[in-house]
Amino acid sequence: MSMTLSVFKESLEDGIPPQGLSPALLALWWGGRSDWPAAHEIVQANEQDPECNWVHAWLHRVEDDADNARYWYRRAGHAMGHGPVMDEWQVIVIRLLSGSGY
Repeated sequence: MSMTLSVFKESLEDGIPPQGLSPALLALWWGGRSDWPAAHEIVQANEQDPECNWVHAWLHRVEDDADNARYWYRRAGHAMGHGPVMDEWQVIVIRLLSGSGY
């Protein structure tokens, strides 16, 4: 089965993340529900994963901590996001879903 952005977004209403998400997608799921602490805990536990580092960077943009965000974007190998943070959230979700087993 292929998960799309719309299915991922709809699952936010369920209150329970879809099974089988990678740590980075799981953190984005919690971030999409505005649960920054839960999302941050996941990415901190997976600092060896470049995808989690990208989500970690985004989370620090959400909290308006540009210096910390820049550090994590560098670690992830991505340019720092600009514009609305939820637009970037969608970009990251789409990119990670396209590379996942979904």
